[in-house]
Amino acid sequence: MTDPAIPQAAQPSPLRVLLSDRAFLKLWGAGGLTNSMRWVEMLVSGLYAYELTRSAFAVSLVLMARALPMLLMGALSGAVAESLNRKYLLMAGQVLTALGAISIATLSALGWLSLWHLWINGLIGGLVWTNELATRRRMVAETAGPERIVPAVAFDTTTGSTTRMLGPMLGGVLYETLGVTAAYGIASVIYLVALGLVATVSYSQPRRALVPRRLFAEVAEALRIALAHPALRAVLGVTLVMNIFGFSYNSILPAFGDRAFGASAIEIGFLAAAEPLGALISGLALALRRGPQAGRRLLLFGSAAFLSVLVLAALAPSLWLAALFLMLGGFGTAAFASLQTGIVMMEAPVEARSRILGLTTTCIGTGPLGVLVLGALADGIGPPFAIAGFALLGLVFLSLVAFVTRR
Repeated sequence: MTDPAIPQAAQPSPLRVLLSDRAFLKLWGAGGLTNSMRWVEMLVSGLYAYELTRSAFAVSLVLMARALPMLLMGALSGAVAESLNRKYLLMAGQVLTALGAISIATLSALGWLSLWHLWINGLIGGLVWTNELATRRRMVAETAGPERIVPAVAFDTTTGSTTRMLGPMLGGVLYETLGVTAAYGIASVIYLVALGLVATVSYSQPRRALVPRRLFAEVAEALRIALAHPALRAVLGVTLVMNIFGFSYNSILPAFGDRAFGASAIEIGFLAAAEPLGALISGLALALRRGPQAGRRLLLFGSAAFLSVLVLAALAPSLWLAALFLMLGGFGTAAFASLQTGIVMMEAPVEARSRILGLTTTCIGTGPLGVLVLGALADGIGPPFAIAGFALLGLVFLSLVAFVTRR
């Protein structure tokens, strides 16, 4: 705990305290390794789909599979995570992702890889991602303690931004130099390393009996709690807007880079890394920040800033200017990502936190709706105008969220 008798400037930084905790370090490391390979997989599968079909819509279908389980299973995963051992749930997910990557690498090596294989693997990866959002993120926050929730989540989010930056860059290089087989083979090894880290974490939790027939009632109870609280209501609303209208641009980056700038796979990887780079810089500032914990207003402001800059990036005359705008937009996404979890952990009742994180995951899972529409629009009017128009529409809906969450 923070000692009130010690001047704030003389107290150790929250980040230093966190980095001295072995359990936090292992959970943080496992998340970083897993996320980096997740983004390698997403870029490599998108590039492969685009190379085969030359269609932005086909790429959207492949990448949509990874978000679909969040929409269908997100809320239920939160209720399950309240009852079952979160550590074992997380480990099971690591095993599944490793097996999926090994399968894709094997199919590619044999020359049998098709788009539907990538789609099935994306579904499996999305199911694991859904599970992780309800388990590892809560474990990270609980390990940090109530006074360091926002710095812990911000640091974990910063790491996520780093992996979103390095993963696509590595994916582009691997795809262009070594191919699909090597990319997925490397990913499978890294997933197993992450499994080893999670296995050695000492973690205990209070659990309730899992009553399957009550799962939907428990989800409904969590929804009532969230809708009655302005800050939690804002988290759900902003998450919907950002995933449908904002982050969906990632799904057509191969088509955007190729048609707008004639970019290579490596250049598309750098373009995909630009926004996470900005989020990394901003996230570090949030992790090191002392003083009162930020809340709803910063969540809304950061999201609005990202959507505004996304319009400029989509219409930029050069690849490097588009990358610069995306990097600036990352300052906003860092605030969004940190507070998306941080507000839930600060404001939600302890017994409902996993369920409300599950509801947040369901909101993330609405991303495929935006991905499909954006992919179809991009094939019709071109990726730049599709991305810009979608971002502008997102700003309109974000204004509505701000209005309905005032009190």
